[in-house]
Amino acid sequence: MGPIFWIIVFIISLFALIKSSDIFTEKAEKIGLSLGMPSFVVGVTIVAIGTSLPELVSSIFAVIGGSSEIVLGNVLGSNIANIFLVLGIAAIIGKKLKISSGGIHIDLLFLIGSAFFLFLSLLDGVFSIGEGILSLLLGTIYIIYITKLSKKNQEIKKEMSDIKKEKLSFGFWIIFILSLVLIFFGAKYTIESVIQLSSIFNIAKELIAITAVALGTSLPELMVTISAARKGKPEIAIGNVLGSNIFNTLFVMGIPALIGSLTISPIMLSFGLPTMLVATLLYFFIIKDRDMTSWEGWLLLVFYIFFIGRLFNLF
Repeated sequence: MGPIFWIIVFIISLFALIKSSDIFTEKAEKIGLSLGMPSFVVGVTIVAIGTSLPELVSSIFAVIGGSSEIVLGNVLGSNIANIFLVLGIAAIIGKKLKISSGGIHIDLLFLIGSAFFLFLSLLDGVFSIGEGILSLLLGTIYIIYITKLSKKNQEIKKEMSDIKKEKLSFGFWIIFILSLVLIFFGAKYTIESVIQLSSIFNIAKELIAITAVALGTSLPELMVTISAARKGKPEIAIGNVLGSNIFNTLFVMGIPALIGSLTISPIMLSFGLPTMLVATLLYFFIIKDRDMTSWEGWLLLVFYIFFIGRLFNLF
């Protein structure tokens, strides 16, 4: 099939992804609030995990299909795109993002810890089954922590006391599930079309993994975060990126490692991994004071442009 066909597939799947992500944001927040969870917790659990499913599924397919080098490129590229591109655009659109969650510093430590765990795991150029199991263990600890935080934190308790719980209808759940399915298939065929177009235009496989595949699987995070920023829900926007990156590093690396051996490309170790660490540290210093300005958003966006430019030797 020629490039015209895959361009059409890309446009249709991207439209489905944008629309379903917008619906998913609303439904996920209502589910979280109906369970007594504050907006920030919704962002780092329900929304973050839901929007990270394309990364996980595509990584599993990559291992099964014998292209496991895509897994690390997908994780690194997605995390870099989430911070530099997704959060950058959200800050620009939202003008100033501010969160009130008292547990933000602990969440940031989990983010830093997961990034350095991945760095140390890859120093020998191998990501073993044992390291995959440790990743899943750390990810499980994080989910348990963030869930318990909603019951212990005094600021969160105050927020919860003002929330009127809403009973969710059967129709609500049908729409929620359909939106999640559309996110999955929208992301899947967006990625597939981008890969096919990249192959047609003879782009190297390593560059596809850390750019096209990673950007494709980050589209749900981008659409959900932009939607949240536009609606004046900064905690969903910031929490989504934070939770997605932790989930990507621990679960999207951990689960495929249990299925088969992961191939680690040299370019991922020499350029992709250091860039992800820089992005994570930059995110930490920007968010630790609980707000983010549009100027910082522009700075992150410039970093992403520089990252893409360096990959293709444009700078």
